[in-house]
Amino acid sequence: MSPNGSDRSPRRTMRRKLPQALALGLVIATATGCSANDLPRLGLPSPVTKDGHLVLQMWQGSWIAALVVGVLMWGLIIWSVIFHRRSRTGIQIPPQTRYNVPIEALYTAVPIVIVSVLFYFVARDEAKLTSVSAKPQHYVNVVGFQWSWAFNYENTETPDPSNQLAAYDVGTPNQIPTLWLPVNETVQFRLTSRDVIHDFWPVNFMMKMDVVPGVVNKFEVTPTVIGEYDGKCAELCGVDHSRMLFKVKVVSHDDYINHLQQLRAEGQSGAVPSGITSMGSESK
Repeated sequence: MSPNGSDRSPRRTMRRKLPQALALGLVIATATGCSANDLPRLGLPSPVTKDGHLVLQMWQGSWIAALVVGVLMWGLIIWSVIFHRRSRTGIQIPPQTRYNVPIEALYTAVPIVIVSVLFYFVARDEAKLTSVSAKPQHYVNVVGFQWSWAFNYENTETPDPSNQLAAYDVGTPNQIPTLWLPVNETVQFRLTSRDVIHDFWPVNFMMKMDVVPGVVNKFEVTPTVIGEYDGKCAELCGVDHSRMLFKVKVVSHDDYINHLQQLRAEGQSGAVPSGITSMGSESK
């Protein structure tokens, strides 16, 4: 009988509830709908660009580090519960470790080491992901506006509307635009906004960047897998933020050139500069 007069032993209660807790953890782990192929990515999509694997590796490494720390903490807690439990008849206080300088120094040093290691890898990969070349194979000036996107092909952050070799496409919330890109060729995005802060996020490219009025942000990608992918604004930019979507279509070089020719044939040559001309879709 326990000290409080109950005939229910705390250890019996723990043994009975442990299988229930394990079963609940198994249900939570398997109820996410992830397949065996999705599980190693831990919720991220499949990377389809040359440097997308860097983001995936950082994500996986962070989870592994968190799991190692978590297992260590859980182990210490369980060890304390099992080996330092007060006996059912004793009332003594277990030995205390306050003012233990070595342990307190360890408590300080370990988090500093963990944060420093994570910071190193994040800074290293961020420098590579945000580096841009002087002469990429293609330029696309991406213009964010409430509530859609404009893509100026083969134009920079100051696109020239009189450039007849360039082309543009403009979307609306009701008709989302499609960004065409050539496979295995470097594309530099130059991001501009004509109203508020947006965020350009081609989801499978494992890269996103803010689109800020008056500021030109840049990043480069090299798509490696032909296909169609989703894109969206990742910055809460107003009432219709959720409708600010676009598609990304990675195609062959010839199909990319043909698409630009088709846009020019439809009268969409030149560019739609950020903040200079109307996008023609604000009222739609």
